[in-house]
Amino acid sequence: MKLVDPVKCQLIWVTKEMIDVQAVGIHGLLVCFLRQIVGGDFSDGNLWLCFEIVSIFLTKWDSLLEVEPMILTSGLYTYLRLVADHYRLLSNPKLEALKQLEIDFCIKVLREQFSVCLKIGRDLVRLLQDVVHIPNFRATWKDLVLNQGKFKTPGFSVISQLYNTRTSSQYILLRISPEMETQLRFLLTCVKLGSQKRYQAWFAKKFLCAPNRETLIVDIVRFICCAHHPPNEIIQSDIIPRWAVVGWLLKYCTKNYVQANVKLALLYDWLFFDERVDNIMNIEPAMLLMVYSIPRYIDVTHTLLEFLFLLVDSYDVEHKDIIIRGVSSSLRVLVKKGVIRSFDVLTSCDALSPVLKERLDRFLSGAELEIYKRLEQTRFPSPFALENSSCMGTPTPSPERERDRFAIKSADTSVMISDLQ
Repeated sequence: MKLVDPVKCQLIWVTKEMIDVQAVGIHGLLVCFLRQIVGGDFSDGNLWLCFEIVSIFLTKWDSLLEVEPMILTSGLYTYLRLVADHYRLLSNPKLEALKQLEIDFCIKVLREQFSVCLKIGRDLVRLLQDVVHIPNFRATWKDLVLNQGKFKTPGFSVISQLYNTRTSSQYILLRISPEMETQLRFLLTCVKLGSQKRYQAWFAKKFLCAPNRETLIVDIVRFICCAHHPPNEIIQSDIIPRWAVVGWLLKYCTKNYVQANVKLALLYDWLFFDERVDNIMNIEPAMLLMVYSIPRYIDVTHTLLEFLFLLVDSYDVEHKDIIIRGVSSSLRVLVKKGVIRSFDVLTSCDALSPVLKERLDRFLSGAELEIYKRLEQTRFPSPFALENSSCMGTPTPSPERERDRFAIKSADTSVMISDLQ
């Protein structure tokens, strides 16, 4: 917020008073505060705002629950992202009290108000995966996967129920500041393809070049996929397309764990796509990025397809059938709606790995799900299969080790639910 410190303090005080009198519009005011908190920013001013807003959520809990319980989900979405960043920075003693408050708030919302948490949808699972290495979240995750009754939420019995709910763009926007949103929408609606380099360089210098800001790319990619859907006149013009901006952002990533999370953000809706409830615009950027990277940037095509199939195999092995259906539906709808004419551009590409082309053919022919069903019929799990396949009893890795496990071309990526069951 571009205000002097005394004014900021007064604004926080007024906000508390407004909550006490149940003022109209308090939800919108708190959302404005949440959007002013910048991810990856460890400056004193930003950390102060983090502390003040999470303190409001905790100290005014009963009042907020009475007048506007859904604001708790906005706070949860925001602070799950923030604590993931804050927990990775081990050398800042200023963060200790803040991290504990953030963790306490998130756990409180999840444990006491899980019925409203369900409104977030599938991105709640994605965010929880990024903090599951934190001991306080480990038990909550275990209950979410194995003991849903602990949440005392009628109708909730399995984690896959969250997969069926597409996350509203209102949540996605929480991690994009208004200024960043304005610049991104300008880039994607006014800048012509071929003239974008200086705008991208300006954007990177302003928002991404500070230390630890790289994690913002995850939120930006999610915004591009889920919250910015250009009209046909923009799509058919020479304005820089969304897939090109995503490709630039992927190249801008330097840390392996950030690259893995960015690719998960890009492909996440593919895993659970249902034509009846999902928007094809959420999955379009990844498809076009794969197609238009041939042949000059074939490594991009190869990496995205490889990561997609890695997610199919390892993301949630207990619900692999749901994921196979989601990816199959994505591929079918992309051709049906004319995003691409056919998949010949991939299946006939000599530069693409034969293994990937064979796997793609299996999805396109419908054979992938049949093969999975046959394998399931011949599998004889022991009574202790779930326990033995779980890593819940293993020591919690340190943040450094957790970061090291995010490897772009390795099957050992920490974004997998099956690693955490």
